[in-house]
Amino acid sequence: MRMKNNILLLLFVGFGIAIYSQDNQYITKSNIRYYTDSLNYADDYSRQKCVLDICYPKNIKGFATIVWIHGGGLTSGEKEMPEALLEKGYCLVSVNYRLSPNVKSPTYIEDATAAVAWVFNNIGELGGDTSLIFVSGHSAGGYLTCMIGLDKRWLQTYNIDANKIAGLLSLSGQTITHFTIRQERGIEETRPIIDELAPLYHVRPDAPALWLITGDRNFELLGRYEENAYLYRMMIIVGHKNTKLYELQGYGHGMTEPAFPLVLREVQQTIKAKIELNNIISE
Repeated sequence: MRMKNNILLLLFVGFGIAIYSQDNQYITKSNIRYYTDSLNYADDYSRQKCVLDICYPKNIKGFATIVWIHGGGLTSGEKEMPEALLEKGYCLVSVNYRLSPNVKSPTYIEDATAAVAWVFNNIGELGGDTSLIFVSGHSAGGYLTCMIGLDKRWLQTYNIDANKIAGLLSLSGQTITHFTIRQERGIEETRPIIDELAPLYHVRPDAPALWLITGDRNFELLGRYEENAYLYRMMIIVGHKNTKLYELQGYGHGMTEPAFPLVLREVQQTIKAKIELNNIISE
C-alpha cells in the first residue's frame, strides 16, 4: 500500500492521537545500561554509548512502547526523545549505540539489538505490554530497525523471537547494505550491495508488521525511496501480509516531522486491532 503525503490526513491523525493520550504523569530515567555484562562497558566510549533513556506513563498499565533509534549514518548522532512521540500515552525508549569509526560492523546492530532486548526483558516491570513493543528509527536508525526485525538471529542471541515485535517503523532507512558498512569494506557509495547485512537479504513472510516511510523520491538521498520500494515489493511477493510504503511528497531525507503522525497512527491502529481481537476471544 503506497500513500502520498496528505495534509488533511496528518491533521486528522494528530487530532486523534491528542484525544487518545489524555492527561497523565510520566517518569523519565536516563542513561540506563542495556548490556548485562561488564565487557561492553570496559572503556569510556562504551560506557557513554551503550545506554538508553526511557519515558513511560505512571498511571497506565499495559502501555505500548516505541523504541526510537537515532540516525546519523552510523557515524554520528545521539539518543533523542522526539517531541512528537513523547508523552502520547505510550512509553518512549531512546537508544544510544557505538559508532564508526570507533567500532566496525556489526557492532551497531549488536548494540541496538541489546537495547531492544532490554525493553523486552524489563518493560513489563514498569507496566508495559511486551506484546506491544514497536521499533522505529530514522535513516541509520531505520536501517537498524529493519535489521533487528527482519534478521532473526540478532534477537535470538537473547532468546527473543523477533516476530514478537509489534511493528517495525522505518523512516528513510537503507534496505541495501548500509553505505558506512560498504565504506568500511572499501566499496564506493554508488555501488549497491545486498548481503547478510542488508534488510533486503532477509525478506520473509512471517516478519513483524513493516511500515516503510520515505521522503519524495526526487528529493531523497540517492536511491533511498527506490530501495524501500524494492523491499516493499519483495515482502509482498514472499507473502508478507502487513507491509506498507509511504512516500511523503515534497519532503527530502529529513522527513520526520510529517512522518511521526503516521508512526503514531500505525501504533494506535495496532493497539485497536489487539483490543478488538481480545474482545472476540473473550466472548
